[in-house]
Amino acid sequence: MKRDVFQAIADPTRRAILLLLATQAMTPNALADNFNSTRQAVSKHIKVLSQCELVKQEKIGREIYYQLAPSKLKEMYVWLEQFKTLWENRFTQLDQLLTNLKSTQHEQ
Repeated sequence: MKRDVFQAIADPTRRAILLLLATQAMTPNALADNFNSTRQAVSKHIKVLSQCELVKQEKIGREIYYQLAPSKLKEMYVWLEQFKTLWENRFTQLDQLLTNLKSTQHEQ
């Protein structure tokens, strides 16, 4: 089943896993140690992140290490970037409105 990247990052546990993997590659057991849940539950989250290509795995000896896959994150960043300009413009307009209201109140 093809999963949507934004559905994957909607879950707080998966976002926390991504933050952990941003600093270093980790095994499922090492990841599970950071959560108040079972290794099996963490493995399900890793599976979703893998299906969305947000994490990749590398087998070293008998261990599997998961690491962040930055290319997919860049894709998300590019998509979100279009909203940054929109919101910056709206905040600028709000700042101007508040400044005008404040100066109008001081004049009274």
